[in-house]
Amino acid sequence: MQKRFKLYLTEQLTGVRDEAVLAWHVLRDKGPGHVQFWFIALLIGIGAGFAALGFRLGIETLQSTFYNTDNVALLHSHARTLPWYWLLLIPVIGGLVVGVVLNWFTPDGRVRAVADVIEGAALHDGRVEKRAGLASALASLITLSTGGSSGREGPVVHLAAVISSWVSARINANGITARDLMGCAVAAAVSASFNAPIAGTLFALEVVLRHFAVRAFAPIAIAAVAGTVINRLEFGDVTEFTLPEAGGVAFYVELPAFLILGLVSGLVAGALMRGIFFAEDIASELQRRSRLPRVLRPAVAGLLLGMLAIFFPHIIGVGYETTSAALTGELLLREAIVFAALKVVAVSITMAGRMGGGVFSPSLMIGALTGLAFGIVATAILPDVSGSQTLYALAGMGAVAAAVLGAPISTTMIVFELTGDWQTGIAVMASVSLSSALASRLVKRSFFLTQLERRGIHLAAGPQAYLLSTVRVASTMRRLGTEGAASEESCWPLIEDGIYLDGNATLDAAMAIFEQQPVSFIPVVTIAGEGEPPELWGALHQVDALKAFNRALSETAAEEHS
Repeated sequence: MQKRFKLYLTEQLTGVRDEAVLAWHVLRDKGPGHVQFWFIALLIGIGAGFAALGFRLGIETLQSTFYNTDNVALLHSHARTLPWYWLLLIPVIGGLVVGVVLNWFTPDGRVRAVADVIEGAALHDGRVEKRAGLASALASLITLSTGGSSGREGPVVHLAAVISSWVSARINANGITARDLMGCAVAAAVSASFNAPIAGTLFALEVVLRHFAVRAFAPIAIAAVAGTVINRLEFGDVTEFTLPEAGGVAFYVELPAFLILGLVSGLVAGALMRGIFFAEDIASELQRRSRLPRVLRPAVAGLLLGMLAIFFPHIIGVGYETTSAALTGELLLREAIVFAALKVVAVSITMAGRMGGGVFSPSLMIGALTGLAFGIVATAILPDVSGSQTLYALAGMGAVAAAVLGAPISTTMIVFELTGDWQTGIAVMASVSLSSALASRLVKRSFFLTQLERRGIHLAAGPQAYLLSTVRVASTMRRLGTEGAASEESCWPLIEDGIYLDGNATLDAAMAIFEQQPVSFIPVVTIAGEGEPPELWGALHQVDALKAFNRALSETAAEEHS
């Protein structure tokens, strides 16, 4: 009896082992099924949540060490008590370390952030650079801990995307699955950073995936909840900002003021984005002319930030203390205007110096200051029909952030979740709608899409503009000797006329030639050494290129409407 039981138990354990091995091979070779996918989404959500939490705690720990304070929530107030040379020295040291890290671990010395995640989702089958991504997270951690004026959401989002990319590589995920896993990681990271699960979910769909496919919603929501739970285990169920009791909105009289605030916020958001891009261009030109090593570029930016922080320490770091002061109406009109302008300058310096960080938290701060300044003026003009100044600060915070991110839906939700105030939704929505509409005319829809546009990556115009760059000529051409392929005799005259494509080119280069030249096919070659003739592979026919483009459009439409 005992032997029979042991034999039975051995058989069962062997069966379980075999099933597990088979499941792993299926998962690795064919990708996950629905149940497996949800389980993986949960695990990625947990991993991204802990990464975001660790990033936040790391910043707080290092800030406490460098600035010698036990309460980083009051960092700006504490910084006023420090010696001026310490405020100057800390960001310089941080910039030097950042420069070394980026110089060693990235090919171009550039920090990876949200724009690179959007690019990875659209063009690289839901993958981002892992080595450069980890280096960027470390650089941003150092920057935010040593006086850099930026936000933590950008590096956290990219760090989460690195996690999902690693998982996608392990399970051999296809493009659709990998993009959904990336959305799960991003949602969890944003949710864990701000204790905002609804906004985290919508941010992943609206900003990163840029569609609201029903298939992707459930696993992304699961991951967002996991990230939120991790945040609340550490910080509890509390909002980032606490608002005072505010009066209601006198809709028929006061609502137009919030529409005007939306237009003002759109202009401020446009000034912030254009200021960053202008500063980047100036910094790159000065670096080129002075032949400054790229390893020193962040240190120079740190020096400028340190000089500014001596007189205005509120520019240091994420800026939540100043944002809270704006939302509670503790600042004067002059302070609100000056602080907002200087924060724009500080963020521009940080980004131009390639120090790292994101733009979301700074846009919240600048928006709150803008709204407060507007509210002080509005309530002074019509005191009898106006609500509180802090209500305008709240609306301005959402309006500027939504315009910068190009995410009116998720930003509106995150403002609610950051403050816990759901009674002023219509005022916030009114301001957000007009600010987003105006700012999208000033830049390529958002800060992130404009960043990509400046790199020659045209995602703002939609899939029809960028899908051609995802299809390789080599995968679509007809090789020599195959059925229907062009002959060598017909290809060489075109090559001699300069009409040919490199085998590594994409269809966007091919379609440009088809538009300019009256040809039905283009020879595909490999460029040999200097003085040697190119090696002919075959030819790309225009009809094949159009078919490949149509397939790519159909697959994108199927993914977005699944």
